[in-house]
Amino acid sequence: MFAAIKRHCQQILGGMPANRLLALDALRGLTITAMILVNNPGSWSYVYGPLRHAQWHGWTVTDLIFPFFIVIVGMSLQLSLQRQPRLANAEILKQALLRSAKLYGLGLFLVLFYYNFRDPNYSYVEQKIMTIRTLGVLQRIALVYLCTVVIALYCGTRGRVVAILALCGVYLAAMWWWPYYTEQGVRFAGMFEFGNSFAAWLDHTVLGAAHVYYRSATPFAFDPEGLWSTLPAIANCVSGLLIAQWLQTERNLVQKTRGLLLFGVVAVWLAELWHFVLPINKSLWTPSFVALSTGYCALALAACIFLCDMKKYRLWAAPFVVFGANAILFFMLAGVAARLLGMLSVGNSALQSWLFSAVYQPLFGDYNGSLAFALSFLALSYLLMHWCYRRGYVFKV
Repeated sequence: MFAAIKRHCQQILGGMPANRLLALDALRGLTITAMILVNNPGSWSYVYGPLRHAQWHGWTVTDLIFPFFIVIVGMSLQLSLQRQPRLANAEILKQALLRSAKLYGLGLFLVLFYYNFRDPNYSYVEQKIMTIRTLGVLQRIALVYLCTVVIALYCGTRGRVVAILALCGVYLAAMWWWPYYTEQGVRFAGMFEFGNSFAAWLDHTVLGAAHVYYRSATPFAFDPEGLWSTLPAIANCVSGLLIAQWLQTERNLVQKTRGLLLFGVVAVWLAELWHFVLPINKSLWTPSFVALSTGYCALALAACIFLCDMKKYRLWAAPFVVFGANAILFFMLAGVAARLLGMLSVGNSALQSWLFSAVYQPLFGDYNGSLAFALSFLALSYLLMHWCYRRGYVFKV
């Protein structure tokens, strides 16, 4: 069995270009795998602490997954701009705009892909169309990607550093000092509370309470992928540009890895110190969260380079290469499958609830059963994604 697994992994890695940096592919695959794992427990009532998001201020490992992916988007963008034939900026922007529109549309599709067949009074128009959530994970990636392309095309290294500082600075200026008011005329400023911040007020005012994730938050409904918090998320992506620039320098691999380690340690250390005055918060995407997540992403990339490209311990990365090669398709198919598990019924229960209570919970218990369900979901997903990988099918937007 182990010999067969080894051959399987060798076949995957054998098809990759010899000069390709395996570490980035492995990190991308690890990130999307972790995202699907935490999004698909057997039961949301039984999830181990590290696989949950922080309730508000602070962070867990799960909170790092999305910003990791955004930093990787920035790294991939920088590398692709260098590899492809030089195009006019207008043509690159046109392609970026089209790609962003497709990503945004896919995000809306996932929002709308649900119907509650068990409720005879369910109204799709009222409960989905009229209350559609306009922002989300793919929608944020779309907006961040488009803005980062503009910065990548028109800013050099110093300009990119200035852009990061400006994005975080403008974000903080409004969060700290811009006054905002409730419908009753109560004035606030400088708040970082659940449902009470400039970012929450902006989402509530512009998007509307019916079109955000936290609809019942008070005094303002808001979205964790909201409008104002997109600014520091762009800073994450621009940081990815700079990390990729570092990898493209003439330094040897050891020097590059040491540089990533140094940057990662300093960024995490500064973020944790900053937390005392500016809380690390994913839902608000505070600049301290930007520093923390970018720092840990640099450390994770350094670890992958050390294992894959320096020590040549490569076999472990093969499954993640499969997942990472088709990250958007993987995310979409996992989202559709998860929704189908909630839509299809066995008796009066959703198929997912029935599988958990009838199979996984009796066999493995509450928490282990919920985790086992998520791992089974990944294993079945791998069969499909590997089938796509073998046939060279890559879903591009």
